[in-house]
Amino acid sequence: MEKNWYVVHTYSGYENRVKANLEKRVETMGMQDKIFRVIVAEHEEIDVKEDGKKKAVMRKIFPGYVLVELIMTDDAWYVVRNTPGVTGFIGSSGGGVKPTPLLPEEAERLLAQMGMNEAQLGEVEISVGEVVEVLEGPFAHFQGRVEEVDTDKAKLKVLVDMFGRETVMELDFNQVQKI
Repeated sequence: MEKNWYVVHTYSGYENRVKANLEKRVETMGMQDKIFRVIVAEHEEIDVKEDGKKKAVMRKIFPGYVLVELIMTDDAWYVVRNTPGVTGFIGSSGGGVKPTPLLPEEAERLLAQMGMNEAQLGEVEISVGEVVEVLEGPFAHFQGRVEEVDTDKAKLKVLVDMFGRETVMELDFNQVQKI
């Protein structure tokens, strides 16, 4: 069986809570080999306040929905359906019928709309504690130790030694290379 993207309906305003609950359930129930990524579809917008100040805010592209990448098995289906805040899968007629996945081009379009793509989000071969080299930007050729890996956002937090002080940098997967 192959992994596909599915759309899960949630209570409105509970998208981030459902994401956190589902990720916690995946970890505690040992489902990492069946449920891979949970994404709340968001994009950044600039709001201009009354006093003229600009503020970046994250807006949900699909309020009330969460994207889940999984291999559709009975146990994976059960874990997602019974997560608090989930009302069901989109594409299921109910009555115990498993849902249909998003078409690959639909999933790619949604990820691209959020500024992500499959190449960025693919299996990352970099883990916490490894040493990487920064490939581009003002800190090109600097080396640092990976502190955190965020596969949902395709970002790494890298601890770089600059002028005798350690500084945390947030970088995209494609901005570093494993040494």
